[in-house]
Formats: sequence, structure tokens, C-alpha cells
Amino acid sequence: MRRWCLVTGWLGLAIMVLAGIGAAVALRGGISARVEPSRVEARIAGALRTWAIPSDARQAMNPIAPSPRVLAAGLAHFADHCASCHANDGSGQTAIGRNLYPRAPDMRRPATQELTDGELFYIIENGVRFTGMPAWAGPGSAEGSWHLVHFIRHLPKLDDGERTEMEALNPKSPDEWRALEDEDRFLRGEQPAVRETGHGARAH
Repeated sequence: MRRWCLVTGWLGLAIMVLAGIGAAVALRGGISARVEPSRVEARIAGALRTWAIPSDARQAMNPIAPSPRVLAAGLAHFADHCASCHANDGSGQTAIGRNLYPRAPDMRRPATQELTDGELFYIIENGVRFTGMPAWAGPGSAEGSWHLVHFIRHLPKLDDGERTEMEALNPKSPDEWRALEDEDRFLRGEQPAVRETGHGARAH
């Protein structure tokens, strides 16, 4: 009980400090997400995240053994669900990732790689409040999340072939899909599809 009271007290103090820093930042720069989070904010946010993850979740071991099949599944899942913010290589260098508050982390660096498997799994499944990280938990999601944990561990060793494979799996806009369809038609010796433009004219 005494230990729990101490932890609760420190957690409350950290929240108060973070709130104070948040107020100071808001007074200085409003609610803009364009400013870079300070080092103090980042440290406090990291500590709060660690404290907020239950100890049994932090200590959880990945129940899925690593294998080429598991890594391939994690790669495909990451390319489809995560790369828009985190980039295929985990660097966070995307239009979305660079402009989140806080910024999407470089997942190849120790701040992510030194998290336990259980912490990574918990973050994937439950998200992180007040950041851009959503909660992905849902029926049957656990296996895919554990695959992602294996793939996150692999990010520092990602090779060019894997990056190319991921580019083919990344979500595409309607214009990108149309361009791919036209390319396939061209390779088959067919004419590009005729499509309606916004003004009712027909265009190739």
C-alpha cells in the first residue's frame, strides 16, 4: 500500500508538472502543433507512458516465434497500417509523421527498440492518448500486433528489397490506382481508359 501511494503521488506530481508545462506552451504558442515539443515534455511524456502501462503488460513475452512467414506478415501489416505516419523504414519521415505533436518517433532508435515486447504490443493495441497513435485492438487483432512487434525489431536491418516490397503494399490514392491501371493497359498494348473529368468532358 505504501509503495502504491508513493507511485500515485509521483504520478500526480508528474501530471501537475506536465500540465504546467502545457499551460506555459499554450500561452507562448497557442495550441499549434507546428512547434517542436521540448526535451522536458518528451521526457515527462515518456515517463508517464511507462507508468501507465500495467506491469504485467510490460513483462509480457511475444508468444509467436520469429520466422520468415511472421516477418513477412508484419511487413505487410506495417506497410498497410503504419507507414503513412511512421514511413516504411520506421523513420517517421512522412508528411503526417513530421507534423504530428509529438512527432512520430524514429522507431529504429533506442527509445523504441529498448521497449519490451509487451510495451510495444500494449501501445499498438491500446494507442497513446494525446498523440496521433490510435488503438488497433479489435477481434483477432492480437496475432497481427505480435507480428508487428517482430517487424519493429527488424526495422534497423530493413533492406532495399523489403522497402520496395512495402512500397507496393502502401495504401494508394484513387489517382495512383488509375495511373497503375493505365500502366497495365499500356503494357498490354491497350488504350488508356476514358474517364469523366470534373466538367463533364471526356478525358484519357
